[in-house]
Formats: sequence, C-alpha cells, structure tokens
Amino acid sequence: MIRIDCLHIRLNRLLLLVVGLWPYQQSKFVRLQLILLFGILATFIIFQFTVLVTNNKCTSDLLIRVFSSALLYIIFAIKYISFSINTEIIKCLLEQLQHIYNELSDKNEIGIIEKYGSYAKRYTVVLLYLFVTTVLSLSLYLFCPYIFNILFSKNGTRSRPSLPLMTEYFVDQEKYFYLILFHTYMAFVIGSIAMLAIGTMFIVYQQHACGMFRIASYRMTRAMVLETHQKRSLQNENLICKEIICAVDMHRKAMKSKFQVMFFLLIVVGVICTSLNFFRIFQVVSVNEYDIVELLLPVLFIVIQIIYMIMTNYLAQEITDYNNDVYVAVYGRYSDNKITDQRLILRRLLDCYSLVQVALKSSAIFERIKHINFL
Repeated sequence: MIRIDCLHIRLNRLLLLVVGLWPYQQSKFVRLQLILLFGILATFIIFQFTVLVTNNKCTSDLLIRVFSSALLYIIFAIKYISFSINTEIIKCLLEQLQHIYNELSDKNEIGIIEKYGSYAKRYTVVLLYLFVTTVLSLSLYLFCPYIFNILFSKNGTRSRPSLPLMTEYFVDQEKYFYLILFHTYMAFVIGSIAMLAIGTMFIVYQQHACGMFRIASYRMTRAMVLETHQKRSLQNENLICKEIICAVDMHRKAMKSKFQVMFFLLIVVGVICTSLNFFRIFQVVSVNEYDIVELLLPVLFIVIQIIYMIMTNYLAQEITDYNNDVYVAVYGRYSDNKITDQRLILRRLLDCYSLVQVALKSSAIFERIKHINFL
C-alpha cells in the first residue's frame, strides 16, 4: 500500500478522485461516476459533429469551425480513456515509487527523492492555480452576459442568445439554451480537470524519474570514489560492483514508460487542433467587423495547447539532461578503473547513448511534423 504523504501526492489524489480516476478503491459508485463524467464529455463531442450531418452545405469554413473546437475535447477524451483503462499500470507505478522510497537507506538518497517529490507538488499547485483562474474567467465570460440580460432586460424583451460553440442537439436550441450552455461548460470543466489530474500525475512520475537519475549518478560517483580512495581487496571490489549494479538498476527503473501510444495520439491531434485554431483566428481577424466572442475561444484553445506543449517538452528535456548527467558521472571515472569494472561502466555508457539517440530521433520527428504543419 502506498503512503500519500510520503510521495507528496495528496493534491494529485484529490484531483483524480474528482474525475473517478484514482486507481485505488474502484467501487461501483466510482465506476458509475467515471461513466457519467466521460459520458458528458463524449456526448458533447458527438453533438459537435452532428452539425456536419444536419448541415446541407459542408463547407471548409464549417469543417474548420467544428474541428478546431472538437479536437480539443477529443484530446481530453484520449487522456481520460488512456488513464481509465490503465489503472492497474498506474497502481503499479505508484507502488513502484513507494518501493523505491522504502528501499532507500542512504540519507542523501532519501533527501534527493524527497526534494524531487516536493518539486512535483509545486508544479501541481501552480497548474491548479492556473486552472482555477481559467475556469473562473470562463464562467464569467459564459454566464454573466446572460444573467445581466435576464436581470436588466427592459419590458421583458431579451436579445436572442448565441452558443459559444457550434452544436446540434436536434431540439429547439433557443428553448433549451441554458441546458445546452451548461452541458458545454461541464464538458470543458470535466475534460480540463481530467487533463490537469493526469498531467500532474505524469509530472510526479517525471520528477521522481529525475530523482532516480540523480540517485544513479550519486551511486555511480560514490562507487568510483570507493575505487579510487580505498585499497583494493575482495570486499572493496564486491562493494564497488554492488554500487554499480544499484546504479544500473535505478537507471533502468527511471527509463520505463507505459504510455507511448497515448503520447503519440496527443501529439498528432494536438498539432492539428492548434493549426486549425490558428487558421480560425486568421479567418476571424480577416473580416472587417468580427465578433470578439469568436476570437476568444480559439485563443483560449491555443493557449491551453501551447502551455501543454511547453510543459511537456521542458519536462522531457529535463529527463534527457538528467540522463546525460548519469553519462557524465560514469565517463568521468571510466579510465581510472580496471577492466572488470570498466565492462559494467561501458554497459551503462551504451544505454545512456542509446537513450540520447532516441531523444534526437524524437526531436527530428517533431520538427518534421512542425515543418509539415507550417507548409
């Protein structure tokens, strides 16, 4: 069983509980909560695409308007589905983190992993603050005009309301306007909370991975110090080999990943969604008299995507940098050791180099995607 305070994930647990994604205590009520919340999100995506079915003229402008907003909700849905069907993997990862905590005995190593756990907590607090600010601003933007319209309309006459996104519910949208608006708002809030909860949980894993890389560097450096400053004996050689093996094991655990497919889908859909929203902004601005409402939503969607991409690339680069630190720690002492120790070190050098190659190839692929997107 994991200890919440030990892993610094109390706030992450609360966010996952809100959307029914906490991997522990999956009761029937929690499963019903998950189905209900995902149903709200999925039905809103469907009702956006029904516009294409009911409209006689399916123009390029209509396609851009629908897909520019629907793809963001599809991103929410991809993360929601991927996390919900991999609850056992999430549970195993949490238990692995707890096991790593439990097997640490050196006070310096415990201090390292605690430091990176606190970093993950700070990331979560900052992103939660940004989320609350965004949701409150969106609430004011959506509901205040209609509240003022109801309270201050003269002689009972009210201007005809308009929905922020194009949808088709096969009902009188003016009659059920506030229910449709509430559905739109709830779908965005549910998707945003799910994205925040899942994203901050991955930050927890990422920061602990950085901590494990740092511990691997620390263990490797300590093993080399033992080799350099102590007289060679069978006991010392065994201790050195044990330290190198522990460093190798910590490095192996830090390199594990279980969500490659989800990340690939998010990159593809995210690039398309951002491109369409940029094009949508260009369309709106090119008109002489445009509605500011039509401009704000694409800008909001782009800001969400850019923040997500910047955070993802920054955290991924941080892992690569920490992995390179292991490489430097190993290489710095390589020539000072005898052949039997150099074989273990060489194995680690090759593993580090292969990871750098993968990172470079991933960067090249991402640059190609951006180049195609620009063209």
